[in-house]
Amino acid sequence: MKPQAILDRAKTPDGAEIVLVKRDDVYSIRVNGLELMSSRAHGSEESLARLVLSDINHEGRPRILVGGLGMGFTLRAALDFRPPVFEVVVAEILTAVVLWNQSTVGHLAGAPLDDPRVKLVEGDVADVIAGGRQAFDAVLLDVDNGPSAFTVDRNESLYGPAGLAAIHGCLRPRGVLGVWSADPAPEFLRLLNEQAFDTRVEQVRARGTAKGPIHTIFVARRR
Repeated sequence: MKPQAILDRAKTPDGAEIVLVKRDDVYSIRVNGLELMSSRAHGSEESLARLVLSDINHEGRPRILVGGLGMGFTLRAALDFRPPVFEVVVAEILTAVVLWNQSTVGHLAGAPLDDPRVKLVEGDVADVIAGGRQAFDAVLLDVDNGPSAFTVDRNESLYGPAGLAAIHGCLRPRGVLGVWSADPAPEFLRLLNEQAFDTRVEQVRARGTAKGPIHTIFVARRR
């Protein structure tokens, strides 16, 4: 096994260090030394898109909002879903992550930013949510390690009552919210149901097979 190579590093808005690392053919992104994502384990991100888009209304021209670009795997899965979506807005708050996708790691998910259906917003997904009344058929949130483990401190507001009310408002009737989480987060399930969502919880494998850790996907339909 080759030693790991640090390809780039940057700072988050909170001052944390975010680092892009490669070992052999595996890329990973770490925040303050903790692995946030890896190119070896992206099955649960793909499951997030599949589970949510299976539940939306595909009549007309579906618009999807993806919160968190990561290494592009959630975005790629949304673009590859059949029947196809009309537009995918992807919001990424970390400039370094956008730049890495435009260069170093873009090939991992087949360069999804090059798809003409993609609109990239370099900013906070919460601002996109607040600015779009009944604008989306689905919102996919993969910006953190879950509703209580935040990449950026301000993301905490996404998962509270006010944040969920804003998401409810930006969804079209019967629209669907999907949230990726490393842990079961039972308190978040309670909040979803209190905020006029009908929610189910899916347990999926990180690598999309029988191997790897189990992650949680919340699939919440707007009442």
